[in-house]
Amino acid sequence: MTPATIAVLSLSMSADAFAASLAKGAALERPRFAEALRTGVIFGGVEAITPILGWLLGFAASAYIAAIDHWIAFGLLGAIGGRMILGALKPGKDEVGHVRPRRHALGVLVATAIGTSLDAMAVGVSLAFLDINIMLVAGTIGFATFVLATAGMLVGRLVGGRLGRWAEGLGGLCLVGIGIGILVEHLSVG
Repeated sequence: MTPATIAVLSLSMSADAFAASLAKGAALERPRFAEALRTGVIFGGVEAITPILGWLLGFAASAYIAAIDHWIAFGLLGAIGGRMILGALKPGKDEVGHVRPRRHALGVLVATAIGTSLDAMAVGVSLAFLDINIMLVAGTIGFATFVLATAGMLVGRLVGGRLGRWAEGLGGLCLVGIGIGILVEHLSVG
């Protein structure tokens, strides 16, 4: 696998995490840089681990992983996105009086990271059949995700401060859309 191929793979695997972290940043009250780094570390760490897990499972388990990964991702992202949408629609929330949290709960970040990284596990399964250094590939995917998720939180911070509950609702719709996209992609291929 060439360095260019690894770079393209890494950026492709990081796109969902960027979109999710953008939504997460918009939902917070001006998240600090430390919160953006925390999000990047969680998303990057999960995204680095999942292709290794997929690689370890290899060919024997590929049918099982492919059979359910899209449903798990859809469920996690749909639930988190739905919660954000409902939160944005609650009566009494407005641009001035809406109090947003300063940081996300660890469980919410981990669940979102898992939801956006299950496709990397499936990619890891396919990489088991190639002569590659899985640690290098997984590390590159994890690093790209770290950078993009951190940037997504910071950009979301700018958007969230101006758009308030609308940004939170739009972020929720994005997460639901990512989940639906994963589901449709996997169901149309099968």
